[in-house]
Amino acid sequence: MRITMKRCALYAVAAGLVLAGCNFAPHYEPPKTDATGGFKEAVPNTSVDPQGWKVAGPNDSVLRGNWWELYNDRQLNDLEGRVAISNQTVIAAEANYRAAQALVGEAQASLFPSLSVDPSVIRSRSSASGSSNTTASGSGTSQATAPASGGGSGTGPRTDFTLPLEASYEIDLWGSIRNTVAQSKFSAMASAANVATALLSTQTALAEDYFALRATDEQRRILDTTLADYEASLHLVRTLYNNGLASEEDLAEADTQLDSAEAEATDLGIARAQYEHAIGVLIGVPPSKFSIGYQRFSPALPEIPVGLPSDLLERRPDVAAAERQVAAANAGIGIARAAYFPSLTLGGSAGFESTNLTQLLNWPNRMWSVGASLAQPLFDAGLRSAQNAQARAQYDANVANYRQTVLAAFQSVEDNLASLRILSREVTQLHKAAVAAQRTVQLSVVRYQNGVDSYVNVITAQNTFLTNRLAELQVQLRQITATLGLVNNLGGGWDTSQWSETEKTALHPPDAGGKPVAPAENAGPGVANPPPLPETIKRPEDILKQNEEDMGPKSRP
Repeated sequence: MRITMKRCALYAVAAGLVLAGCNFAPHYEPPKTDATGGFKEAVPNTSVDPQGWKVAGPNDSVLRGNWWELYNDRQLNDLEGRVAISNQTVIAAEANYRAAQALVGEAQASLFPSLSVDPSVIRSRSSASGSSNTTASGSGTSQATAPASGGGSGTGPRTDFTLPLEASYEIDLWGSIRNTVAQSKFSAMASAANVATALLSTQTALAEDYFALRATDEQRRILDTTLADYEASLHLVRTLYNNGLASEEDLAEADTQLDSAEAEATDLGIARAQYEHAIGVLIGVPPSKFSIGYQRFSPALPEIPVGLPSDLLERRPDVAAAERQVAAANAGIGIARAAYFPSLTLGGSAGFESTNLTQLLNWPNRMWSVGASLAQPLFDAGLRSAQNAQARAQYDANVANYRQTVLAAFQSVEDNLASLRILSREVTQLHKAAVAAQRTVQLSVVRYQNGVDSYVNVITAQNTFLTNRLAELQVQLRQITATLGLVNNLGGGWDTSQWSETEKTALHPPDAGGKPVAPAENAGPGVANPPPLPETIKRPEDILKQNEEDMGPKSRP
């Protein structure tokens, strides 16, 4: 008989282990995407002008290190290094990841038994109409209490002291708990990728604002040189007018041109201040305590390696996050399926019970119980069926979101590749136009001095020259912005192999909670906004020299 019982116990344990291996989540594979071939716009450059990207070789298929160092700007490097420390958007993303990681711990706790202690003191009185047996404290024997005569009176009150230790464990027969843990882990990984996405987006936004500020300063410098040019022209017209060689109309037109250019230069201060304020906020510093001084705009384009479209599936954190959400939704299907089957819970308790507190821990007052419960819903009015349908629909939605994220990633890379390739030609054409316009200004001034043309031709030529110079500057800024967009679209050097490092950084961000501090050179509000430009050029020969330098080959991107 004992052998039979042991065999039955072994069979029961074996059956439990087999059932514990059941998992109703579908076998997961990342959704298929069309990532074959190469980028349509990644046409090798055959011109002499750099276009900001190159076809990646075997050793440079990914961006490495701090990607912003490609631009060789010390001040930009210093500012970018503060984004991960002080930017509030990044800090919020890190906090969201820590919350998701805590949910993983909550789900994993269900894999283990729960143990609790529940001491109690209960004062009660039983009805005299019923029969009851009470256990004499400390004796272990039962004594019968006779009902009082009359049937209406009750027994005396009593106090029960209990000190139970209770344990409960749900056997994961159908994988519901394991799938809940898996779902939480996948969601936490997606949250970690969101931290990388927030960091990359913020770093890119800071670089865009920084270069836009530098371009605005360069536009102010161009207008400052132009104002000096217009002042020299006004002086020339006034001299000719005083000698009776120019009309009052010429004098008024020269004066109007100068005033309009001064107003345009003044208006640039608004955009310049807004870019500076935005940079301060991105590094977590109040705008009132942050400033950036003047510095020449150097639009040198770095070479960014561009690989195959399939690389984006590993290199973009937003794509990786979308894929992890699909995996989490797949685990959700397993949770919904497991609800169709019964749940088995093992429970037990042990402790002491007595009506006398001083004798509570006496061995005869011990108590225990052990058992199992099986719960199987028989009718739920379609609840489980609806939950299963919901889980499948959520999976399909996440698959669609993932594929759309991949398509959008391909599109953004193609857009920036096309922009860089076309802008490299456009900036060359605009530079040639600006050089030609400069020559036209020189000829028109000579013809006006000799009385061949009116001053209207001089004004037209000068305005055309200014327009072409500013247009060239804006295209140079668009080139820099397109390279920043390309870096962002290529993942900024992030890779799925960095999952563990990303999660570690998100859990322990550098200098978390520290007070944001601006770099010493950017500490405000000592620098005026907009900051002063170099000393204004006054002599005509210096103006011509400055224009020649600006239009020279070195100024080309």
